[in-house]
Amino acid sequence: MAKSQKIFVLDTSVLLHDFDSISNFDEHFVAIPITVLEELDKFKVGNDTKNFSAREVIRFIDKLSGNGSLQDWIPLGPGLGNFKIVMEHTPLKTNAEEVYGSHKNDHKIINAALVLQEKEKRKSVVLITKDINLRIKAKALGLVAEDYQTGKVHSDEIQASSTYNIDGLESSLIREIFTKGSVLEEGHLGEKKEVNGYYILKNGKTSALAFYNHLTDRIDRIEKEFVYGIKPKNAEQAFAFHALLNNDVKLVALQGVAGTGKTLLALAAALEQQKLFNQVILARPIVPLSNKEIGFLPGDANDKIGPYMEPLWDNLKFIKSQFGENEKKHKAIMEMQESGKIIITPLAFIRGRSLSNIMFIIDEAQNLTPHEVKTIITRAGENTKIVFTGDVHQIDTPYLDENSNGLAYLIDRLKGESLFAHVKLEKGERSELANLANDLL
Repeated sequence: MAKSQKIFVLDTSVLLHDFDSISNFDEHFVAIPITVLEELDKFKVGNDTKNFSAREVIRFIDKLSGNGSLQDWIPLGPGLGNFKIVMEHTPLKTNAEEVYGSHKNDHKIINAALVLQEKEKRKSVVLITKDINLRIKAKALGLVAEDYQTGKVHSDEIQASSTYNIDGLESSLIREIFTKGSVLEEGHLGEKKEVNGYYILKNGKTSALAFYNHLTDRIDRIEKEFVYGIKPKNAEQAFAFHALLNNDVKLVALQGVAGTGKTLLALAAALEQQKLFNQVILARPIVPLSNKEIGFLPGDANDKIGPYMEPLWDNLKFIKSQFGENEKKHKAIMEMQESGKIIITPLAFIRGRSLSNIMFIIDEAQNLTPHEVKTIITRAGENTKIVFTGDVHQIDTPYLDENSNGLAYLIDRLKGESLFAHVKLEKGERSELANLANDLL
């Protein structure tokens, strides 16, 4: 056997993050401690994504094993390595339960990897986990421990602006775009030409906001116009409105720190297009406070989810406040709420629903896994537009980071696709105090 061949030991967090992870290690061997099977058993019941993942992993292992023993190495398939379940054994040398304490599954998982490291002298053993602290504990005992890399993106690309600044264009060309509304591209954008790309064109004091329309091969002018009572305060907000109102774009990602207006812009655009869709759904994933499930909160289901949904209601109230109670648009919002044409709900509550003729806005998308984002998008039916908003630096779940969350994955994988548009909102518009906090704290 080649000395370069490795054994990757997967913990529960990896399998719940990506139920197909067992098959993602090429020719290398994959092992799962028996303790992980016990944890998967606890997660198998429920309607959350992690419950779905647990069931998928259990089915996969059952099918893989057939009538054989899981204590022996089983081939994973052509081009892949072998798989087995590591029974609980005490290592001959270092024992994690003696060092860190017994009766904790993390320490049993470390021990399982240590057992393999002692037995499989010709292969390198690597513990793969999304749990940062588990990686540190494993490394402290001499194990190689790494994060699960599949689905991770390069942070520099996600942090880069979505808007191109092009300076030095002829003033006459910029004035033509401004007066006529569009011009043929004809190489003016150079290497920065991108499908559904947004541009700030400048030459001295002459400037224009523009969009590259790949369908017509033209550079189109973008104006700052009111959208359901909300006027864009900067170029990026104008670009965001353009993407949200563009019927040729079916999937939009709005990225930016708190206070840049991501959710407000998406909701205003949805209201502006209410006649195009049967329903507008604004949803967000519920991230339990202090790692406690919402069951510990008092009251019924609505009372429990209320605090999580309040920021979304605040955006709707702000838009309504732009109009008097007797104005047509104010009444239209009230009628949409009463008829259920616009709903604000936890993301889990719409799981399994058909997404046809819907404008679907998912807030705080950085707290979703790549698999969850894919699941949402693959449910899209006819005449559905999906909008993901979030800040890749503000992760509230323990096993995601700015490189592995669903929003970053979406932006990285779909950039340049004709149905997708991405706008990064750079400037906070909430208040000077909020901007100060984002910049310096």
